[in-house]
Amino acid sequence: MSFSNSVKKILNSKHLSLTTAIMAISLNVQAMDQKAFEKAMDAMPKKGASEKLQALQDLRYRWIMESYPESATYKGYPGVERNWTDQSNAGIERRKGQTRRLLAASRHLDKSKLAEDEQLDYQLLYQDLLMQVKGYQFPEHLLPVNHMSGIQRSVPAVLNAMPKRTAKDYEDILARLDKLPGLIEQTKILMEKGLRQNLTPPQITLRDLPGQIRALVPADPKQSPLLKAFNEMPSSLPAAQQAKLRNQAQSIYQKSLVPNWQAFAEFVEREYIPNATTETAFTKNDDGIRWYAYKVQEETTTDLSPEEIHRIGLGEVRRIRGEMDAIIKKTGFEGDFKAFTDFLRNDPQFYYETKEDLLKNYRDIAKRIDGELPALFGTLPRLPYGVKPIPGYSEKSQTTAYYQPGSKEAGRAGVFFANTYDLKSRPTWEMEALTVHEAMPGHHLQIALAQEQQDIHPLRREKMYTGFVEGWGLYSESLGYDLGLYKDPYNEFGALTYDMWRAVRLVVDTGMHQLGWSRDEAIAYFMENSAKPEHDVVVEIDRYLVWPGQALAYRVGQLKIKEIRARAEKALGTNFNIRQFHDALLGAGALPLNVLESRMNNWIESQGGQISQAVPAAGGAGQTALN
Repeated sequence: MSFSNSVKKILNSKHLSLTTAIMAISLNVQAMDQKAFEKAMDAMPKKGASEKLQALQDLRYRWIMESYPESATYKGYPGVERNWTDQSNAGIERRKGQTRRLLAASRHLDKSKLAEDEQLDYQLLYQDLLMQVKGYQFPEHLLPVNHMSGIQRSVPAVLNAMPKRTAKDYEDILARLDKLPGLIEQTKILMEKGLRQNLTPPQITLRDLPGQIRALVPADPKQSPLLKAFNEMPSSLPAAQQAKLRNQAQSIYQKSLVPNWQAFAEFVEREYIPNATTETAFTKNDDGIRWYAYKVQEETTTDLSPEEIHRIGLGEVRRIRGEMDAIIKKTGFEGDFKAFTDFLRNDPQFYYETKEDLLKNYRDIAKRIDGELPALFGTLPRLPYGVKPIPGYSEKSQTTAYYQPGSKEAGRAGVFFANTYDLKSRPTWEMEALTVHEAMPGHHLQIALAQEQQDIHPLRREKMYTGFVEGWGLYSESLGYDLGLYKDPYNEFGALTYDMWRAVRLVVDTGMHQLGWSRDEAIAYFMENSAKPEHDVVVEIDRYLVWPGQALAYRVGQLKIKEIRARAEKALGTNFNIRQFHDALLGAGALPLNVLESRMNNWIESQGGQISQAVPAAGGAGQTALN
């Protein structure tokens, strides 16, 4: 890549300065080391609030990309594509110190001198830095691996996301492969330190972890997800060059990757799992009550306590259960709720016999949805997306589906990954709601639109606030009716099952971590109130155990968005336009829920509406409950 093209790639917004672009190319450092950071801080403008804000945003964005090269790969940011995040103790402490410096610098900025549109930039920058620094009081870095996340999952995903068009691209992949033993060792050291402090994921959740690791280094290199790029090389590369690159990759694989990953799997199997905590409540960790409360605040971007969220969840479960009972009557089924859910879980009519047929139906649903979107949205993303199966090395312990953002800069489409493992746990009645959530108008539409916003800083374009992002995904499920979905009562019940799924999360996540529920009690509660197959329920419960608080953001975010929409409909009356509302809601990228509400209140007033008392969201949770 030429220097000029690299600068152009970084300068994908008027908000990223030329100085920062040139520095990002010229330094080409393994990470933003202290010397480079100090140099950038010393170059910070001394006068002018706008100039200082611009420089802080530029530096923060550059800091994220260079401190976390995996993120740079996903975003198409050049210059660090041969590196991994430095997970040494020195690297972790360096990043903490640099973040504190950025927070201090933002505090000394006179925000009263910023223009109106800059006020939001400042608020988000300061709020994000403050939340990150608050988190440093907890030893999160000592929990680097669980069955849902960690190097066994992130490494093959990053390698797969890297460009694969030129010899230089493949040399970058080789460089990353060559550095993997160091990353594995750093991760192992953190896990050993966690063991000494009795800080690990719950033992019961780690049962599949050794298998996940070993799946990366099968006997046949061609079957390894680490070498997938070298089995699918472009024809534009000469055959001799392909052979040379492939041989280099296989040499690294046999001499370095196989023994290091195998040793890591043995460490996990023989030392980590046997000595892992048998406690399931996150609050059982040292200072766990405060730590869990922090996670809840971070994920939901609200001040709701775990107890408040638990109460909201119980109310939502009761409400949705009533709607589900009404659908059962509509189908003419003779039997109670348990009998109906057993019918949905076990009747062959609701299951495919081949993975190919399952994926084909997902793609058919996605195609039908795409044609209905202009009725609900004035602006649609240009970036395409595809539907693919979840990779085999992780499918057993992975959730039903997930979305991976694309990148125009990296030349990569968004992907809706669907789980094809154990077809008897993949019912057809869940497919419409799942597609709406993960693809369009859910995650792909929202994230791709944010990426394509040219009038906001890249720092904001790429930001993910779970409460907003997942709240939007869940809100999108409710749009299925407007998109011509859920016409079949079983599919409608499936949509309610997914609604119930997220309501149950509020109850069981807080129940297990705050209120003393056991894992078995959480599984039983989930099964009693949902038609989801038992395998999915177990996977979900184990997810909440290793990602405490994360799953709460879905329902909290959805309720807030519904509340804002209800307020807008009441204030604007016949002047309410759903396309304009959605465009306004998504037009500033992802936002914390408190910021989103304030911004949308201003939009309602700009449209001629008058904000009065709160309008409860559909589902009964009003402003008082969610503020």
